Amino acid sequence: MSFVRSAVVLGLATTLLSGCAANPVMKDDAVKRTAMPVFMLERDIPGQLFMFEARERVYKKYQPATIYIEGDGLPYLDENTVSGDPTPEDPLALRLAAQDGSANVIWIARPCQYNKGWSKGKACPSEYWTSKRFAPEVIDDYEVALDNIKARYGIPSFNLVGYDGGAAIATILAAKRQDILSLRTVAGNLDPKTTSALHNVSYSEDSLTPVDFAPGLAAVPQRHFLGKMDRVTPPAVYNSFAQNVVDGRCMNATMVDNADHVLGWAEQWKVLLTMPMDCAAPPEPVKFDPTPLDGDKYKRAK
Repeated sequence: MSFVRSAVVLGLATTLLSGCAANPVMKDDAVKRTAMPVFMLERDIPGQLFMFEARERVYKKYQPATIYIEGDGLPYLDENTVSGDPTPEDPLALRLAAQDGSANVIWIARPCQYNKGWSKGKACPSEYWTSKRFAPEVIDDYEVALDNIKARYGIPSFNLVGYDGGAAIATILAAKRQDILSLRTVAGNLDPKTTSALHNVSYSEDSLTPVDFAPGLAAVPQRHFLGKMDRVTPPAVYNSFAQNVVDGRCMNATMVDNADHVLGWAEQWKVLLTMPMDCAAPPEPVKFDPTPLDGDKYKRAK
């Protein structure tokens, strides 16, 4: 599969700590409690196949917007049982968005989360939160969603932020589109094949991998945040991805103290957001000097 089943252990721990959070109503309440105080309003954004749960705060039309893409949520109940609802217990990407003071901030959930439908209200196939999490049609629908936002608000361009599996989607979008100003990832699954190998689970070829799109990111300013205590997507996942970026001038990575795959991010996000995203200047070529090294000696001899 495109992500790790061992991450379910982390999800189960979160469920136990959150008590009744498995109740869909409680999950919706978690979104409302996070979004309402920062004036992020509910909207369903239609794709061709999916309906995306979203929260938007757009104060300045015709200006760039920052898009936050949610993580994988709860795809499995245990190592062998697919969850009936991938909605996250803790919408971490939304909590990050709530810390962002930018004028235009939009959070987009993942397909099938928050009971949003598939193909005009039909049940959402579970493979879209398991083996097809990053399938081509999923990426296509996020492109439709971004185009919808552009048309609705006159947004010219985007800054993308992806958490967990949402980082994979954000990275692929950044490589495919021409309207992406920057890319940030948080505890990102930037190489699902490596992630699967690290956790000794199979990888599904039904999904795309950011590694194949890495060369297309050469000119996109990026900063990838890695949790020092993250055992789900450790630094080896980022390193495997980074090796496939042909030109690393725009690549920046930061190891974050006191952060694992879930904990420690929202509390530090306002500071992390201030870190620079500039691309380094390309090295200047050495000017060709036609004079041989012993040119002066040769002239004196004459």
